[in-house]
Amino acid sequence: MKLLITGASGFLGQYVVAAALRRGHQVRAVVRPATQAAKIAWSEHPNLEFVRLDLRRRADIPAALADTEAVIHLAAAKSGDFYAQFAGTVVATENLLAAMAEANVKRLVAISTFSVYDYINMESGTVLDETAPTVADPLTRDEYTQTKLLQETLVRNFEADQSGLVTILRPGVIYGRDNLWTARLGAGLGEKAWLRIGAHAQLPLAYVENCAEAIVLAAEQEAAIGQTLNVLDDNPPTQRRYTKQLMKRLPNRPRLVPVNWAVMRTLGDLAWAINQRFLGGQAKLPGILVPSRLQARFKQLQYSNQKLKQCLDWTPTYSLETALDRSVSEAELLTVAAPDQALTQTVGS
Repeated sequence: MKLLITGASGFLGQYVVAAALRRGHQVRAVVRPATQAAKIAWSEHPNLEFVRLDLRRRADIPAALADTEAVIHLAAAKSGDFYAQFAGTVVATENLLAAMAEANVKRLVAISTFSVYDYINMESGTVLDETAPTVADPLTRDEYTQTKLLQETLVRNFEADQSGLVTILRPGVIYGRDNLWTARLGAGLGEKAWLRIGAHAQLPLAYVENCAEAIVLAAEQEAAIGQTLNVLDDNPPTQRRYTKQLMKRLPNRPRLVPVNWAVMRTLGDLAWAINQRFLGGQAKLPGILVPSRLQARFKQLQYSNQKLKQCLDWTPTYSLETALDRSVSEAELLTVAAPDQALTQTVGS
């Protein structure tokens, strides 16, 4: 299959490209014009073609879609103000979908996020699966959530209006090398300490190599068409288990400052009430003091990946412990053997 993969040089994108090449696909990897992609281990693979595009500009996208059978859309803006994220996520997606319609490319795997779920209106202990409601009031959440909700709407409109063959994947907390500390653990206190909020909440973790494999499988399998699937590993660990395993493997360990979840929730509710009553809601509170954002990060919920496993016949390759070992190792994780090399290795093994 010939795949167009946007966001190919990003943290997740690099592993998705590697997974697609390992599964024998031809890959057209979309990177921004100024991206230095030559250092990525798979950059000279014979089944890979680079395309330098700014998805915020529509003109060059149709040519990049020539002879493409499916698109895996990873590109999104995760930082900056609302307008920057709107351009990098919503405008970019709108342009891509318009070009796909022009080029008559129907198959799309769109990568969304767990951030779109409406955590504040869920009861503690609830199992969050694909039936959970999405955010009812986006303005109470951050810019990333707002723009990803808009992106999902565009994708669903493409499915309805253009007969798009769409799969929406919502990964949980994607972790891996250089991305081992997550905002769902708390917040940094300078360089040497970490405020850890809660200990018993499950983390909906998706190790980056496991996640990448699931994404490519979704592009391959007809059973995924029309589906919205959460992507996370088996047996989600608690915060305590994850941090214990992580700290064992780090040479420079930050000092953990634990804060009880109930105490933090009370502080958030109090700060929000004071802001609304006495300051007209005008004070810009830190995210951990905004109840809807606080609960999105730390509420004690349970998580399921059963629909993903059943739909894709997928099982995560790497356990938590193995994933962390790989993440802190010096092994090159993105090397992909060329087809003739793979054949030689198979015959000689």
